[in-house]
Amino acid sequence: MPTYDFICNHCEKRFDVFMTFSEYGNEPVHCAHCGSDKVRRRMTKIRVAKSEGSRLESMANDFPGMDDLEDDPKALGQMMRKLGGETGESLPPEFDEVVDRLEAGQSPEEIESALPDLGLDDSTDH
Repeated sequence: MPTYDFICNHCEKRFDVFMTFSEYGNEPVHCAHCGSDKVRRRMTKIRVAKSEGSRLESMANDFPGMDDLEDDPKALGQMMRKLGGETGESLPPEFDEVVDRLEAGQSPEEIESALPDLGLDDSTDH
């Protein structure tokens, strides 16, 4: 059952009411604090759950020139920061350090030389 938020025009207090969709607008609402029927609906923010695919699609729209990111460390850093935030997962502190360096204008090659222990080099033999 949905929760609806209200504010009382008489006592100015906020309160929630649980009611079905069919009850809303058809059943009278009274303040939970003073009993007044002089109430107004409070509009609240909503959150929309997105699938991983729609989050990635949204990011692609935010960074239309993804092919050119290789030549623009700042844009690459911004994209990585946004991607890191969109995953909702805890990322290692090294991630923030790399992104900070990219946003400061360092190239991936410079970062790799400065931080060789990050494992950025994929050319190791297996």
